[in-house]
Amino acid sequence: MDRRQLSAALLAAGLPPESFQIHGVHTHDPLPTDFWFLRPGPSGDWEVGAYERGKYDVRERFSTEPAASACLYQVLTGHDAPS
Repeated sequence: MDRRQLSAALLAAGLPPESFQIHGVHTHDPLPTDFWFLRPGPSGDWEVGAYERGKYDVRERFSTEPAASACLYQVLTGHDAPS
């Protein structure tokens, strides 16, 4: 699953749009007070984390976009990502 598929899957699962941010696909203006995010990391990896109280907190790093997408899906839904 790539990040575009992830965004569609999260919305289809009934998550509120303000509960997540996916780089280049699903962003906010203005920023909500807290949400989970998926973004490219500084060294070519992918970061999954939470934005809380004005700070980005990277919780996990992955070498591939599909692995990071699957993680974020599982964190937000409690289920494995659809195949």
